[in-house]
This record gives sequence, C-alpha cells and structure tokens, in this order.
Amino acid sequence: MEELKKRKLEESNGEVSLSMPSEEHLRSLLDPLAKSQLADLLAKLGSKNPSIAEEIKSLASADPAHRKLFVRGLSWSTTSETLCAAFLEHGEIEEGAVIIDKATGKSRGYGFITFKHMESTQSALRAPSKLIDGRMAVCNLACEGLSGASTTPDLSQRKLYIGGLSPNVTSEMLLNYFGRHGDIEEGSVAYDKDTNESRGFGFVTYKTVEATKKAMDDPHKILGGRSIIVKLADSHRGKIIQAQVPAAMIPMALPVAAGYPPPPPGNAHPSTAPVGYTYPQAAAAHSSAAYPSPPTAPLPYPAQPQNSYASVAVKKDPLGLSSPAPLGMGGYPYYFAKQ
Repeated sequence: MEELKKRKLEESNGEVSLSMPSEEHLRSLLDPLAKSQLADLLAKLGSKNPSIAEEIKSLASADPAHRKLFVRGLSWSTTSETLCAAFLEHGEIEEGAVIIDKATGKSRGYGFITFKHMESTQSALRAPSKLIDGRMAVCNLACEGLSGASTTPDLSQRKLYIGGLSPNVTSEMLLNYFGRHGDIEEGSVAYDKDTNESRGFGFVTYKTVEATKKAMDDPHKILGGRSIIVKLADSHRGKIIQAQVPAAMIPMALPVAAGYPPPPPGNAHPSTAPVGYTYPQAAAAHSSAAYPSPPTAPLPYPAQPQNSYASVAVKKDPLGLSSPAPLGMGGYPYYFAKQ
C-alpha cells in the first residue's frame, strides 16, 4: 500500500498520476483465471468488504433456479400449507405449493418450495430427507428435476421393496423399524390414491449399500405382527414386468380332416357348406313312435385311428337304453369308453 501511495502523484507537479484500471483491463486479467480461482478471490473480498458481500448475495439470489426446490414422495394428504411449514426452519419462503391433479383434485405426490434467499436453499439441501405427514419426502434443486434425485449408480443396491405389510403399519412405523440398520434417504408405505389405505407394501432407500445389506440379512423380519418380505426393489420390479408380458403368440396351422376343403384365405367365411356336408335341419315334430334321423356324416368319413379308442362303442337309443355296436356304424352319436 505504501508503494501505491508513493506512486500516486499529483498532476500539478507534472508527474504521472496513478489512475484506476479500466473495467476492460480487469476483465482481461480475470479471463484466464479458473472458476475456483475467481470464487476464492470473490470470497476473500466479500469477507473483508460488506458491500461486496451484499452484491454477491444479490447476484446469486437473482436467479430462482438457485432458490427453488423440487420435493417428491409427499403424502396424499399433504397440503401446500403443511409443505411450507416443514421447510420454514431453513428460512423465509417466497412461494410453496403441492401440485394437484386437475382431473381428480388430489395431490400428485410432489411439490415445489422457493426460498427468498439462496442460503436457505443450501441449508435445506444439506438435509434433503424430511419426514412430512408420516412420509419421508426428499428434495433437490428444481432445475435438476428427477435427474438430481438418487441417480447414483448404486441406487439399485440401496432401494428395498417391503412386502406383506399389515394395513395398520404406517410410513412412520416403517421408517422407524428400518432406521435401526442405517440412515434412510427415502421411504414410505404405498397408499391407494382413492381410499388412502395401505396397499400392503412399501419402499425404503438407504444412504449406503452396507445398511441395505444389513436390513436384508436381518433374520427377524417381523413388523406389525406379520412376517414381512424384504428384497431389492429392482428384482421385485423385474418379476412384476415379466409376469405382465404375455407369451408370444405363434400362429400354427391346424390340420384339416380328409374330405374337407382347406379354409379360405384371410378372415373370409365360406358361403356354402363343404362338399359332402349338410347343415343340421330343424327337427321335425316327433311322437313316441317316430324319431328324426341324425344328420348325414361327411363323405368320405375319415378312418378311425387304430388303438385310439376301445374296440366297442356304445350306441344310445332315444329311450336311454344302450347296446354295443361296431365301430364305424352309422346312426346315433357314439359315446366311446376306454377298456
């Protein structure tokens, strides 16, 4: 500083005066610096000069993207008021709302919180998991969307499916039970949107893979008086998808009996009966002495395969009596019985 004072001379003495560098000159000096170097420089200047600190805060908070949180995993009963109340501990809230489905008028399970200051947002992000109305909600910057939510490579090894839950088990009971194995990032019981009743299963996501393994290896898996199922969520999801996919339908040609023409192409239906076959006619009025004749069999009639049926068939007469008849004999319908 002393050297700068010495170099600053008055113009009246005819010497060169030291002038402040122009903004353009300062930019040329700052351009080659890395982002980390610029951040260190501004932080150092802001800590010594209150006016610079206020300018930094103002610039950082000007963009709502740095102050807006996306909150997911909300209970169906959570309102905008209860959502804001849960985040007030971090600072003044500029805006907050639960997103409502326009068709049903019910919560869609997520919402947004916009703080007035960026510091409040950073404070909330240091503890992203928050218990709201009995469910573990999770937040991240809204500008990141779902991409900022638990997309670490080991997520599939940290998320558990919990099945066989009693209807009386709440999300809070579920989180308390599994919290003994480690810190929980997210978790809740699955509830029906219409009835708000438990669907008998839920999910728990731990912060570490080690905690997940402890929960799976625990031999005493009893909650709410029931034995529960604990498995990785991805493996359970794969089984559901596999069960829902129908087996491949392979077209197969059906055999056509001898004496019948092949079926017409496409979905067309023949307008006339096959050769040698007549459609059944309306039965004539009968009395105790007269009975209608059975329909004529197709010609030629396919031969019966050997050893397919018993050597003796039973022919039933209209009176309910039956007598043996040789195979292939015309008359009333046959009822074959194996020996």
